[in-house]
Amino acid sequence: MSFPSDLEIAGRATLKPLGDIAAAAGIPDECLEPYGTGAAKITLDAIDKMADRPTAKYVVVSAITPTPLGEGKTTTTVGLGQAFQHIGSSATIAIRQPSMGPTFGIKGGAAGGGYSQVVPMELFNLHLTGDMHAVTAAHNLCAAMVDAHLFHGNECGFDIHNITWRRVVDINDRALRNITIGLGGKLDGIPRETGFDITAASEVMAALALATDLFDLRARMGRIVLGYTRAGEPITAEDIGAAGSMTVILREAIKPNLMQTLENTPALVHTGPFGNIATGNSSIVADRIGIRTSEFLLTEAGFGADMGAERFFNIKCRYSGLAPDASVLVATVRGLKAHSGNHRIVPGKPLPPALLDANPDEVHQGGDNLRKQLENMQVHGCTPVVAINVFPGDHADDIAAIHEIASEYGARAAVSTHFSDGGRGASELAEAVKEAAEEPSEFQVLYPDDASLKDKIHAVATRVYGADGVEYSTTADKQIANYTEQGFANLPVCIAKQHLSLSHDAALKGAPTGWTLPVREVRASVGAGFVYPICGDMRTMPGLGTMPAARAIDIDDNGDIINLS
Repeated sequence: MSFPSDLEIAGRATLKPLGDIAAAAGIPDECLEPYGTGAAKITLDAIDKMADRPTAKYVVVSAITPTPLGEGKTTTTVGLGQAFQHIGSSATIAIRQPSMGPTFGIKGGAAGGGYSQVVPMELFNLHLTGDMHAVTAAHNLCAAMVDAHLFHGNECGFDIHNITWRRVVDINDRALRNITIGLGGKLDGIPRETGFDITAASEVMAALALATDLFDLRARMGRIVLGYTRAGEPITAEDIGAAGSMTVILREAIKPNLMQTLENTPALVHTGPFGNIATGNSSIVADRIGIRTSEFLLTEAGFGADMGAERFFNIKCRYSGLAPDASVLVATVRGLKAHSGNHRIVPGKPLPPALLDANPDEVHQGGDNLRKQLENMQVHGCTPVVAINVFPGDHADDIAAIHEIASEYGARAAVSTHFSDGGRGASELAEAVKEAAEEPSEFQVLYPDDASLKDKIHAVATRVYGADGVEYSTTADKQIANYTEQGFANLPVCIAKQHLSLSHDAALKGAPTGWTLPVREVRASVGAGFVYPICGDMRTMPGLGTMPAARAIDIDDNGDIINLS
């Protein structure tokens, strides 16, 4: 008998009224704004109204460096959240809202999978409460006001060749990466080159995720740098009068969304900043509410621990003031074998047969990546637990090899079968996380606010990525000097690099050594609150493949959605 699809499993779920989910979590009824029956907004006054409730143990869920196979980080977060009720405890999960670009592309949605999902999964993956569209509208309003400003005389003195604010759309569309606007005639605007990014890459999204309340969001909108004068002076959204209207558009979007898992665990779904050039974490306001709802708050950090978790520690926690009690590193046998570099894995193609053979030596070889990610958790003073996400057909010797790697670092490791068994399958993992979270926390950020930008970049590159050092282009050197002069050096850094290696080069698997991180360009997301050095070519607008998911997604004769994953 074949395993049912995620959509089939989700369709059989028995959901509780969201009012009951909220009540059990201590969220006041007056703070709940229902959006149909599947989701509800939580007003931000819940933060103050719940302030006298106990504080949950705060646990960040990350993973080894991703492979084309996927390690199941979101699924593990959901399954672990469900598991706590099986060991007599309570938990809430906080995860990002997916972009419709990947949903209709290759990756699919981000509601989890199997018997560890957030439901209704169709609502989760398609629009939800409209937050993505609000970000799109706020961003593009600002872009329209930039071009109107140019058309009506350019009072602020934009250098037309140094306008950094592009447009966004929540669909994969490579044809929009680079465009020319203002064509047609004198009344159609000032011709100039620009382009589109995907909405998840918008600085508005990053700022929404890092804002602590509506007024902080308003201040962040005002600080967004849109471009520069010919003298190199920044021009902001405040300067052209766009920040207030942008905030008004986001007034509802700043409220986190409440949903539930298949086993009725509360799920806070909010924001979806791009994992390559932004934090890759859900929102601070979701965590500030979630930290008062249960015994454990599990918050997910996108991509591997060198990216999402590093940014969680050094950017998100820096702004939220919250400190983690423990961390979870998701690893799979297949993923670690992939990091050995012995297999060629192509998305959509059958797995190499040798990958499925028992080979604990190969797990140890690729296990260098897990070792480095364990170090990355420990360097921040955060106790790690390795979640071994087990697939059918995994061999006992291979699983034992992961246990051995974890033990080298004094870390707990637990097998989890949450995909096929739901929360019950993650009970062993929940016990390990509970034990780890009870240990004294020694959390620390990697660098102080007053360190120089180059010192901050060097700290992440050498202590987290394992680089020997950093090499700057002439352009990057000038930009760092300019940002320092403009007063941006106190911001944390968010290094933009590809996610398939600890390094800047996707071909370097495991835990590469003997390499230098090349910084070709440095940009400032002043509104969001970080400076991001760019290492390599970052695609901020994905394209659709030959056979995107959009070709299969449809409605059936009953009007129900089919083939959504």
